[in-house]
Amino acid sequence: MPTQSVLYSFPDTATLSDSLAEYILKAQRESVDKRGRFSIAISGGSLPKTLTALIGKTGVKWDKWHIFYADERVVPLDHPDSNHHLAKNTLYSQVPIPHENIHTIDPDLLDNLEELADAYEKELVREFAQKDSARFPVFDLILLGLGPDGHTASLFPGHELLSEEDRWVAYIEDSPKPPPRRITLTLPVINHAARIAFVATGAGKAPMLNAILDNPEQGLPAARVKPAAPGQLVWFVDDPASAEVKFPKSEFKL
Repeated sequence: MPTQSVLYSFPDTATLSDSLAEYILKAQRESVDKRGRFSIAISGGSLPKTLTALIGKTGVKWDKWHIFYADERVVPLDHPDSNHHLAKNTLYSQVPIPHENIHTIDPDLLDNLEELADAYEKELVREFAQKDSARFPVFDLILLGLGPDGHTASLFPGHELLSEEDRWVAYIEDSPKPPPRRITLTLPVINHAARIAFVATGAGKAPMLNAILDNPEQGLPAARVKPAAPGQLVWFVDDPASAEVKFPKSEFKL
């Protein structure tokens, strides 16, 4: 059975970011205690900036983190559109994460989308296959955003990738949001995560948050994120984003 979503709504983004940081710290502690490492996949947008709330907090074991990308734009790693470039400038440059623990796309394969996606999938296999016996990798945490059309990672409404059942990593060359060429984790990989946290802020997200949480039968990509128990699915949003939501809100506590 899919896990029931939990919705946390905060008065401002600063409070949201600090609470999300505490949630991540708890996930890190549990993962490091069990397996000696913390595997996390992140999307782009405002998520890397949100993670800066972790800077300076006690208990962050950056050397145990292994960071992957839930999706990535197929551009050079130093390109302004690159999710890695954004995360490097906002977070990695300020914390002691070992370089080899940050798993990027192969910049030598940008001209061949299929090879690029295959190479990133092999990177996941190297990191997860010998540590987990599951059919798909089991991330300790995946952090996702919510697009105005209901997309998440680089999984877009009506796209054939929503039906992918086998691949871990897939490519897209016709993204309706530029840049058009991307790679993305597939829904089966996302839904095998131990914890999934969506982050959505601003009044502009209110109609879509209502559609995802109150009308999931529409089948929008973000509504298809349904980890099987005992996986956790939580939403960290601000009050403007949740203004139209009837879905019950929970008090944040760890």
